[in-house]
Amino acid sequence: MKNTVKILTIAVLFAISYQSFAQTFGIKAGLNLANMTIKDDEETYSDDLKMRPGFNVGGMVEITLVNDLSLQSGLFISQKGYKYEFDDNWKGSVSLLYAEIPVTAKYTFDVGKVGIYGETGPYFGMGLTGWYKSEFEGEKDSDNIVFGKDEDFKLLDIGIRFGAGVEISSVQIGLYYDLGLANISHDDSGGYKMTNKVLGFTVGYWFGNKK
Repeated sequence: MKNTVKILTIAVLFAISYQSFAQTFGIKAGLNLANMTIKDDEETYSDDLKMRPGFNVGGMVEITLVNDLSLQSGLFISQKGYKYEFDDNWKGSVSLLYAEIPVTAKYTFDVGKVGIYGETGPYFGMGLTGWYKSEFEGEKDSDNIVFGKDEDFKLLDIGIRFGAGVEISSVQIGLYYDLGLANISHDDSGGYKMTNKVLGFTVGYWFGNKK
C-alpha cells in the first residue's frame, strides 16, 4: 500500500509539472453528509449511526490527457464523522477534519453546451483535528480528537471516490461518494475496523478558459 501511494503521488506531481498537458485551476466547496462503518469479525456496530452534515472546500486542478479524458485533483479540507442517538438518553456527534487529495480519472461528454462527466480514483487524507460532543441523561461532555501514533485515530485515511456532475461554461456542479478503505482505528483486534464514508455535493468554478 505504501509503495502504491508513493507511485501515485509521483505520477500526479509529474503530470502537473509536465507542460505539454493543458491545465485548468479552480475552487470548489460544498456539503458533506458523513458517516462511518464500524465492525469486527462478528458484528457491525454502526447500523444505528446517522449522517453528520459537514463541509468541503479547496482548490482543484484538471489536466487534460487526451480528447475528453482528464486527470482531476486538488487539495481540500473535508469534514467527516458521524452522529448517534440511542433512545432519548444518549446522543452525540464526532467531527473529523482532514486535508484531502483526490486523484480521479474524469471522462466528459458534451450535450449541447453542457458537459456531463463521471470520475473515479483514489483519495488520500491526513487527519488535522477533530472533536466529539455527547450528552447522556442530561450530562454533557466534549473534548478534542487527536490524530497520530498512539492517539485517538490514525493519521492517514485512504479510499476510493466515485463522482459525477455537469459543467456549464466555467461552473461545475457535482456529487461524489467516498468509500474509505483504511482502518483509522488503532485497535484491530478481532478484525475491528473503522472506515469513513462520505456523500458530497459541490459547486466549483474554473479560472480562465476551460478546455
